[in-house]
Amino acid sequence: MSNELFGNTIILSWLQYYVEHTQVDLEKVKILDITRKNKNLIPAIEANECVMVFTEAGHHDIFYRMWDVGLGECEVWYNEGSEPEGPIKHDKIKDMINRGINASAAMMIINPNACNTYKIGMKNASFSKGSVQYVGSELRAVILNKMHVSYGDNICIISGESIAVESAILASEGHIIAVEYSSRDRVTLEDNVEKFGINNVTIIDHVDDETLSGLPVPSLTMLVASASTEQEIRCLLKVNPQMEFVIYTLDFKMAAVIPQLFEKYGIRDMEMIQVAVSKMNQNHMFQAEPAPWIISGKAV
Repeated sequence: MSNELFGNTIILSWLQYYVEHTQVDLEKVKILDITRKNKNLIPAIEANECVMVFTEAGHHDIFYRMWDVGLGECEVWYNEGSEPEGPIKHDKIKDMINRGINASAAMMIINPNACNTYKIGMKNASFSKGSVQYVGSELRAVILNKMHVSYGDNICIISGESIAVESAILASEGHIIAVEYSSRDRVTLEDNVEKFGINNVTIIDHVDDETLSGLPVPSLTMLVASASTEQEIRCLLKVNPQMEFVIYTLDFKMAAVIPQLFEKYGIRDMEMIQVAVSKMNQNHMFQAEPAPWIISGKAV
């Protein structure tokens, strides 16, 4: 606690300062200390009407990044200096894009258009265009339902780019280890991380003891089945012998092999479902999309 830049006493003093200088309703305030690791600023502002942000000096493009994702009309209340004292100022983010943070302090960001209901299964058009062929939003919603992501979860996601993004937003206090074997897919995921303003994602290029060393221990792994699936399962069970798995595959032969792998590695409570989605096309005919198998279980 002593190593934290903003402890309880300092946070309370800033809250008191803003209460005295604004009409803020403390019941609606979301407190976010981005000096601590892996805090997602932009998703927090998008989802909350009022965010009190504690930050250190050095964020030279912080307002530009918020403006770039459409938050330009949000209002920032702030003071000059690093102490909760003196006159208070307020400007819209769109008028502050050339400014940075030059002192450790707290600012209050008001977003009157905040939407605090997160809908699982974002439209594919929301993600960056690149090398990735994204799974349909309906299928992603089912996968995320099977993952049961909580706000503090650490999760490993293998070859599931859009699922990594949504999981990072849902697990705002946790950490996502995203494994992308393709360099082009890694670039696309990096673009998405930048676009959504998420900071709790670590991207690695393969799964082994070395790449996982020093990273948060995941409690859940979601992976797209491939020729390396058994090696991935074996390695991840060394990290967490009670790992939960959610596996996606369009390959019938692979779907038939997964139960054997689960039995071999002591993964119990297996559930296998197949998801079929049909959409009406421009000719008013229903067109079936690929129907994957989703297999889940937990090591015991």
